[in-house]
Amino acid sequence: MKIHPIRGVELFSRMCRNRPLYGFNEVIKAIYYHHEAWDGSGYMRGLKGSDIPLAARIIAVADAYDAMTTDRPYRSALPKDAAITEIIRCTGKQFDPEIVAAFLDMGYRF
Repeated sequence: MKIHPIRGVELFSRMCRNRPLYGFNEVIKAIYYHHEAWDGSGYMRGLKGSDIPLAARIIAVADAYDAMTTDRPYRSALPKDAAITEIIRCTGKQFDPEIVAAFLDMGYRF
């Protein structure tokens, strides 16, 4: 599970093999670092706060919401309000408070 960001970067890089990768550096960072946590407890490198690339912080919230609200082989999807409650609970620990606020402002409410 913890190596999927590496696999994501590898897949993206293969897809872009015949294209210049300049300009894609931020996309690669977003894929690689989307499991870093705001408080520094995440992985790949244990980045903290604004040291985590902005796009990775955005993907972290969107990915968590998607993971919680879709069926998985090991569990059923959570109701949307339960997913929102969990994201709010993890604000300032796992998630950037500003990103969560923007997520909520976009209408992802109960």
